[in-house]
Amino acid sequence: MTVTRGPKPKSVEVADALREDIKRMKVGDKLPSQRELVERFGYASQTIQNGLAALRAEGLIESAGNLGNFVSGGAAPVGDVREEIKEIRSQIQALSERLAALEERSVPGSA
Repeated sequence: MTVTRGPKPKSVEVADALREDIKRMKVGDKLPSQRELVERFGYASQTIQNGLAALRAEGLIESAGNLGNFVSGGAAPVGDVREEIKEIRSQIQALSERLAALEERSVPGSA
């Protein structure tokens, strides 16, 4: 039996593409801004954020707040659980909004 998988989520596509870019970069190099990534990929800002979050979780990049994201040494952060919780909450919020939109569309008589 062959199992077929659907297309990759857009945030995974973003993370995969940036992972390839990072291979050609040095530790400390700055990634393009979120606005530049939105333009490059044509995806929503939240999708870009989710892709970047995956790279942070892998330890490939570090966020410096308003300064942007930078290539890190490759070790996943160990101690900052608060940042991970913040990211999980952000992803849950995005999923909740998407679910609400889907539920609204499934109600008879809605657009």
